[in-house]
Amino acid sequence: MPVPVLDAMAVTSSDIPRSLAFYRLLGFQFAEPEAEAQHVEAETAPGAVRLMIDSAGLMEKLTGSVPHPANHASFGLLCETPAEVDRIVEGLVLAGHPVPSPPHDAFWGQRYATVVDPDGYLIDLFAAL
Repeated sequence: MPVPVLDAMAVTSSDIPRSLAFYRLLGFQFAEPEAEAQHVEAETAPGAVRLMIDSAGLMEKLTGSVPHPANHASFGLLCETPAEVDRIVEGLVLAGHPVPSPPHDAFWGQRYATVVDPDGYLIDLFAAL
């Protein structure tokens, strides 16, 4: 039986321009959205998992409830090197974003850090040591 393919990952934003600025610091690229955009997607290679950002208002309209990011779920970004993990986290810290788990050499063999986007979504950054 075929297994479904992960095609997209979505987060909800209370302020799309603020979220775009954050995700651009992580290295994602976005076309400049229209002023009142309620949905944006990062530019990706064909077949890659897409990052989607939806406005909190749109998601409330679609689901009937106010969105809340989970505090126990995250998505991970594989970096090429441990130095890249450190560089990205340093840029986020300089921009004032919280880093609940600063870069460290984890016992499982990765340089690992956890950052938080402007709406509270957890993002793990890691690279093989």
